[in-house]
Amino acid sequence: MKFSILSKGDQKSNEIRTKIKNYLTEFNLEYNEDEPDLAISVGGDGTLLEAFHTYVHRLDETAFIGIHTGHLGFYADWMPDELEKLIIEIAKTPFQVVEYPLLEVTIRPKSGGEEDRYLALNECAIKTSEGSVVLDIEIKGDHFETFRGDGLCISTPSGSTAYNKALGGAILHPSIEAIQIAEMASINNRVFRTIGSPLILPSHHTCLLKPLNERSFLFTIDHITRTYKDVKSIQCRVAREKVRFARFRPFPFWKRVHDSFVSDEHNG
Repeated sequence: MKFSILSKGDQKSNEIRTKIKNYLTEFNLEYNEDEPDLAISVGGDGTLLEAFHTYVHRLDETAFIGIHTGHLGFYADWMPDELEKLIIEIAKTPFQVVEYPLLEVTIRPKSGGEEDRYLALNECAIKTSEGSVVLDIEIKGDHFETFRGDGLCISTPSGSTAYNKALGGAILHPSIEAIQIAEMASINNRVFRTIGSPLILPSHHTCLLKPLNERSFLFTIDHITRTYKDVKSIQCRVAREKVRFARFRPFPFWKRVHDSFVSDEHNG
C-alpha cells in the first residue's frame, strides 16, 4: 500500500510525521506523495482539509485518516498517544471505508468563458467587500427569493458542524446526501424579505445564485479563498464525487458531535 503524510508543520506534528513514515516504511509500505492509497493528516481539521484539496483529483483512489495534535479535531479519529496502535493497524489491517457527500460549486462568468468548478468538504461561503450581497436564489429552476445581506454559507453534512453551525444551521448526519444554505445577517424589512431559516436541499435539487449588482465576490471554499468579478451565476449541488475516510475502528458521527460540542461534566 502507498501512503503520504501531511503535517500541520509544528514541531509535535512533524515529529509524529517522521515516526509514522519510518515505521510504515519498515513495514514495507511505500511512501508516495503523488499517488497514495492512504493520505494521513497530522494536525487538526485544517490539515485534513489541506490533504483533501491536495488529492481532490483522485478521490476514488485516495482515502483519508487524521491524527489530531492540537485541539480536538472533528475529522481526526486518532490521538498522538495511540500512534503505535494506529501504525500497526495501517500496516496489518485492511481499512474500512466511510464515504461522505461533498459540495460542488460552479462559478460561471458573464463573458461566457470557462467556468470554474470546486469541490468542498466543509462549505463554500460567499461574501463581498463592497456593501451587501444581493442574489436571486433559484431552486430546481424556480425563483425562490432575493437575498440581501452579508452573505451565504452552503455546507455539506459533515461541514454542517463548522461555519454552518455558527450561523444557526442544523447539524446533518453525513449519510444524508444533501447541502444546506445558511444566511449571514440577511436584511429583512417591509421592502426586503428572505426565508430567514436554513434550507436543506436533497441531492437531486440544484441551487442557482444570480448576482443582481456589480460586485466582486469573495469565495471561501473550505480553507481556500478566491475573488471573482463579473459573475453570471453560482451553481451549488451535491457532488457526484464523495470523500473516503479510512476507518480502523468505529467512530460514530454523533459521538464526534458529542465529543466536539457537549461536555460530560455535570453540574451538581
